[in-house]
Amino acid sequence: MNRQAPTLEDVAREAGVSRATVSRVVNGVRNVDPSIQDLVRSAIERTGYTPNRAARALVTRRTGAVALIVSGAGDAFAGRVFADPFFGRVVNGVVGYLRARTMQPVLLFAESEAARRQVVDYVGQGSADGALVVSVQPDDPLPDMLLSARVPTVLFARPARTAPVSCVDLDHYAGGRLAAERLLARGCRRVAVIGAPPDLRAGRERLAGFRDALARAGRDGPPVAEGVFTLDSGATAMGALLRDHPAVDGVFAANDLMAQGACQVLRELGRRIPQDVAVVGFDDSSVAVTCRPPLTTVRQPVEEMAAAMAGLLDEQVRGARSEPRTLLFAPELVVRESA
Repeated sequence: MNRQAPTLEDVAREAGVSRATVSRVVNGVRNVDPSIQDLVRSAIERTGYTPNRAARALVTRRTGAVALIVSGAGDAFAGRVFADPFFGRVVNGVVGYLRARTMQPVLLFAESEAARRQVVDYVGQGSADGALVVSVQPDDPLPDMLLSARVPTVLFARPARTAPVSCVDLDHYAGGRLAAERLLARGCRRVAVIGAPPDLRAGRERLAGFRDALARAGRDGPPVAEGVFTLDSGATAMGALLRDHPAVDGVFAANDLMAQGACQVLRELGRRIPQDVAVVGFDDSSVAVTCRPPLTTVRQPVEEMAAAMAGLLDEQVRGARSEPRTLLFAPELVVRESA
């Protein structure tokens, strides 16, 4: 015998509230006490209730879908995204927030001017309630395009230039400082950096924090080899640093993938980690655990940041908040075997 699908009344009985209260929570109506919202959402999960999205959209003018847009450049951009564990952590954080609120993400890529126009048209015509943007371009035009189309938008990372848009970000300067302090505490005297592209704010701030920590300890500025956040670029940069500065005994890489590439080169050349060269990464991604040896790294709480990004957009869409907000998260040093 087929079991009847759960109804609003079932959720109301489970939560101990009225049917009208459940309806207000499901439809995203404002001014429902947050504790009541949590109670109703828990009851929805327990009962397995699924809202009728078509009916709800007619009432609320909302689709229940959110566009998660990854913006970059180049034909192979999507492939690079899937190879980087950072983006998977963003997706996990966003999905975790949306699922609890019976909302769905729609993953979109904007790797060219034509793709950006398509994305803006798609979201601007009402196929999604708003946009969450993760960009790897310092002067990405996509946020301005979305704002001009009056699309509710939240960014992962502060924009390169001032714009009336909400965002989440990390205190990258503090993260660079933590990395330097760890290498100094280990007694490293000839440290070097595998940096991010200098046109990226995060890369500049991580390097600035690292340099300032060295300066406060009376050390000279470190040699820097630039990478592009990939394993191969980290390996190439490590090789260049060892060629030009063979006495290096400590390395800070601006992300874990580049740190992993550095470790590969050091092992190949017979340098012991951390006895001969200590290595510190950045992000605390899955790479940090699988690297040989496991990486000491600066943790970026990506999942929490991504969930907060989705929360900021949810507030905008529901009309609970209109002014832009910036949420800045603190980094944390995670000590493992590489430093």
